[in-house]
Amino acid sequence: MNKEELIKRLQDIEWEDFEVKKAEKAIPKNSWETVSAFANTGSGWLVFGVFKQKDEYTITGIKDPEKIEQDFITALRSNQKFNVRINPVCKKYEIEGKTVLAFHIPVSVRKPVYFNNINNTFIRTASGDQRATKAEIDAMYRDQAFGTKDRELTDLNIDALNVSSIKRYRNFLQVINPSHQYNLLSDEDFLQKLQVLKDGKITIAGLLFFGKVDSIEDVITDFRIDYLEIPGISLETASSRYSFRLDQQENIFEYYFAIYPRLLQQINIPFKMTIEGMATEDQPHVQALRETFVNMLMHTDYFSTSKPRIRVFSNHLEFYNPGGLPKDLKSIMEADISQPRNPVLAKIFRVIKLAETAGYGFDKIFRGWKRYFKTKPQIAGHFDHFIIELTSTTELKRSGNGVDTVQGGKATQEIIQETTQKTTQKTTQKTTQKTTQKQQEMIAYLIIHPSAGRKEIAAHIDNITEDGVKYNLAVLQQKGIIRRVGPDKGGRWKIIDNGE
Repeated sequence: MNKEELIKRLQDIEWEDFEVKKAEKAIPKNSWETVSAFANTGSGWLVFGVFKQKDEYTITGIKDPEKIEQDFITALRSNQKFNVRINPVCKKYEIEGKTVLAFHIPVSVRKPVYFNNINNTFIRTASGDQRATKAEIDAMYRDQAFGTKDRELTDLNIDALNVSSIKRYRNFLQVINPSHQYNLLSDEDFLQKLQVLKDGKITIAGLLFFGKVDSIEDVITDFRIDYLEIPGISLETASSRYSFRLDQQENIFEYYFAIYPRLLQQINIPFKMTIEGMATEDQPHVQALRETFVNMLMHTDYFSTSKPRIRVFSNHLEFYNPGGLPKDLKSIMEADISQPRNPVLAKIFRVIKLAETAGYGFDKIFRGWKRYFKTKPQIAGHFDHFIIELTSTTELKRSGNGVDTVQGGKATQEIIQETTQKTTQKTTQKTTQKTTQKQQEMIAYLIIHPSAGRKEIAAHIDNITEDGVKYNLAVLQQKGIIRRVGPDKGGRWKIIDNGE
């Protein structure tokens, strides 16, 4: 019989992964390898009494099923054979007058799982059971600290942090959430509240997010987040290895602002333009893109020898995340499990409203991306990594800055002319109103890029023309939020502190 026919015979079992062994008179020695692999990688069914030759399965049966079952379960539940106890589920079948035993081996929360000694640690791959490498075993040990590792203290003090990054983060928070209680704190109290600093020492999360790169690499060798733009739909068809590769940045915060504007340039962002040249909403597929990116930054295993990587192809975006998921994707999607690998990093992102308050945000990613691109994001992976692909049936990249819509029968150029004509009368009115979301985005960009001109700002912020930038800069100056220092060419923008 073939695989499908065997599964049909054992129809009450969900066959995500399984292995068959003849086991006619005794437990085969290589069964322990399969048990280790299932317990380390993702669970599966081990079936005794079936012989496989190429793609054909033959029911051979077991001579003494009671003894085989008892010996097997005893070996798994005692601490004599394996380093951790394993509690399998056993099912017995009578097929063609022969007895078949099926054991479900659950994935263990305490990895690595091995028999006799650490060298007998196995993982499950497409080709079967494979002996784990040292790097893979190290990753399993780190997973024992899932959700706690980034809270650990380093030997470094506050001098290892990048002062500019802290200041930019605080300015960003002031713009995004002016009423947040953290805005009133001193820098040291602020960092303690974020769990960046504790007892005078920096946490791993604090070092990753705000640290100087040299200090980070004292703790994590070769710290980096790879970002590549590849001119083609695959590596094989690309005209070159890449057309752009991001240089090393100082820390996670700096990586975010170096990468996110480039990601936004890869997708079309249709919008309804207001008279001020602003978009009316943060669109679902943009939210999906941001959530995918931040998700990677929050859930990466930064101690892995692999590095987080984003590859931009012409028709899809690939986010490679070192470190596996805490549970299977179905459980995470159904229960919206809030179990981040790096909870302190997650908090730091949530404070500035760049991350979901709970869960992995997969629901937002799936719904938002599919709503616009009509394609479902793909998530795949292994125990030590996962990959999210945001795909499209057409090319992702937009032309220009994406301003190609009309509003109320008026062409874009007419709206721009209206903006120019009404700037003066609108400015006085706007100075008494709350800062808009688009103005907040502009301030946040100027915090990182104080020398940016109108053209650069329009290119890096969603759905705003150069005229819209000009208008809003004037409004922000009138409100006393920003000030121009130096000449139009060669000068810079200064964000005015509350105390000024």
